[in-house]
Amino acid sequence: MKRSGAAGHRLGLRENLWQFSIFTAITLLIGVTIGVERVALPPLARHAFGITSVLYTVSFISAFGLVKSAMNLVAGRLSDRRGRKAILLVGWAFALPYAVLIIVATAWWQVIVANLFLGVNQALTWTMSVTAKIDLVGPTNRGLAVGIDESAGYVGVGLGGLAAGLLVSADGLRPSPYLLALGVVVLGALVTAGPARETLPFAHAEAREQAARLAPTLDEQAASPASRPAVPHLRRLAAYMSWRDRSMLAVCQAGLLNKFADSLVAAFFPLYLVRRGMGLAEVGLLVGVYAWVWGLGQVAAGALADRLGRKLPITSGTFLMAAGLALFVATSAHPVWFGGAALMGIGMALAYPNLITAVGDTADPAWRGGALGVYRLWRDGGYAIGPLVLGGIAAAGGIGAAIWAGVGLVGASGLVLLVWLTETDPKRRRQPPAWQQHPEWVAP
Repeated sequence: MKRSGAAGHRLGLRENLWQFSIFTAITLLIGVTIGVERVALPPLARHAFGITSVLYTVSFISAFGLVKSAMNLVAGRLSDRRGRKAILLVGWAFALPYAVLIIVATAWWQVIVANLFLGVNQALTWTMSVTAKIDLVGPTNRGLAVGIDESAGYVGVGLGGLAAGLLVSADGLRPSPYLLALGVVVLGALVTAGPARETLPFAHAEAREQAARLAPTLDEQAASPASRPAVPHLRRLAAYMSWRDRSMLAVCQAGLLNKFADSLVAAFFPLYLVRRGMGLAEVGLLVGVYAWVWGLGQVAAGALADRLGRKLPITSGTFLMAAGLALFVATSAHPVWFGGAALMGIGMALAYPNLITAVGDTADPAWRGGALGVYRLWRDGGYAIGPLVLGGIAAAGGIGAAIWAGVGLVGASGLVLLVWLTETDPKRRRQPPAWQQHPEWVAP
């Protein structure tokens, strides 16, 4: 069904297929950039810089996550006021020094600094790319739209990881993988600067349409489309997402612990698997299987959530992640490890995009970018905290102990979702979002 707003901004996947496709291509390129790092960077610590400490080795992920989580909040807030495209272009600019710094680095601290730039890049680009897609499609098929976005990104992660593994095996740890990343960044910036269109007017059109539906009188209904939707103060928005609405609290903690699991794959698995006899090319393939199953599965998972609701796939996916992690420490058989990677990928596919969709369902379109920024602050905070917590456990008891800790934490996250997450799908929820019942929580 076609939905139109002011100035002819029609909402819908089919109505905006060309722009949606452009932003999907951008997301794939963003994924390739991070995929290169996942395979090529952990071995660099030992072989190029003589780093043997697990905790110090995985510190690059914490640096990345700290900056990315904070910049998610900034990006979402700024994009509600300044637009999506400008923030996306700034994000690509921050990726250029990342690749160059790693190529020329002579000390590990320089690699950590490079990851600060990558964290800014990923926060600004991926946050804007998914927000733009949600803007374009409106409330219909939102789960499918987010599933396509995340699918493209994690297919890109898998491609980047596989390419990096092959380049490392053929040409060494530097500079080939990072020259690939540099080329991808330039291409992404060109696509963004060229055919990509600003999507904030689509969000404003949806907000005015929603305000008109909710207006209690004809006079207010007539007035609302002409007014600019109000955006709540950031402190109120953060409080609402983080604890006032228990359903959103459940979503935020799930995102946080989701990244605990993913940081195990990104930072610990290359070290763990190589020490247990797996070659780097095979590690790259395993990481690729995880990312591809995750990536390709998100299209079906998003469509499934449009049919069955958000809670079932989010909760079941979280438990599957815990089960997949357990297989890596329960056995030493390589085929079972690949099965564990696939199981983790299925779990991620079910939970990851639908957590974002749940936020999109709940937030008012006028402050959706900010709400997504708060959620992504929590989610990518898992990259900042996870490697430190799990690295400390690994230093004390080995990487296997860290993986078992991840199993327990992700399993506990699933229990929180069972208790606190309420269905957010507009077609199936039994009550309106909490902010509509308590508008003072998000008052400007």
